[in-house]
Amino acid sequence: MGVKLEVFRMMLYLSFPVAMFWISNQADYFEEYVIKRKRKELEDFKERMRKEHEKRMLQSAKE
Repeated sequence: MGVKLEVFRMMLYLSFPVAMFWISNQADYFEEYVIKRKRKELEDFKERMRKEHEKRMLQSAKE
């Protein structure tokens, strides 16, 4: 029983990181969660900068 248990544990220890690596490197996963999220963050950043610029322009126009 000892050798079978050790083989099972070794397969478990090796298969988990390999499976996580394989899942996280799928092209669909990468596009869905990384590229789209970065694009959304960039659009949000541009919007914040545009609003901040408009706010500064209004303040300078008041002065």
